[in-house]
Amino acid sequence: MMKFKYIILFLCIAGCFAACKKNVPIDDSYDPLPQFKTDTTAIRAFIKTNNIPATKDSYGIFYQVIEPGSGSVVYSASTKITADYEGRLLNGTVFDSSKGTPISFLLGNVIVGWQVGIQKIQKGGKIRLIIPSYYAYGTQSPSTAVPANSVLDFTITLTDVQ
Repeated sequence: MMKFKYIILFLCIAGCFAACKKNVPIDDSYDPLPQFKTDTTAIRAFIKTNNIPATKDSYGIFYQVIEPGSGSVVYSASTKITADYEGRLLNGTVFDSSKGTPISFLLGNVIVGWQVGIQKIQKGGKIRLIIPSYYAYGTQSPSTAVPANSVLDFTITLTDVQ
């Protein structure tokens, strides 16, 4: 009986090691700066073509405050936000939407572009964020609808902040 337990334990450990990915290349040479410059050029062309009065912040995120909202919330990663939003690629393809039903998130659990941009408005505010890929999903594609290195264009209405 004791031998059986050891065999099972050995098989479990062997299974764990077999499940580990091996020989997966790690690209430590990735330099995000060229992609960031490409994204910024694309965003500038997009806002010019579409006559969007956007401002570039110190991070390189472009934004347009449509409604500032009201309040004096000091945001942190644990701030709970409730937002109605639509996310598009620069070609206009909608890849995500709350479809008129606001969804709640912890600010620390959303992409960096949102973490930075949401702080520019208060409850009831509305903002358009055009986010370089570095502050969105970068080289990681979250789904087939969002290719790697995609610039994202969000329109967000902040319905609640806690």
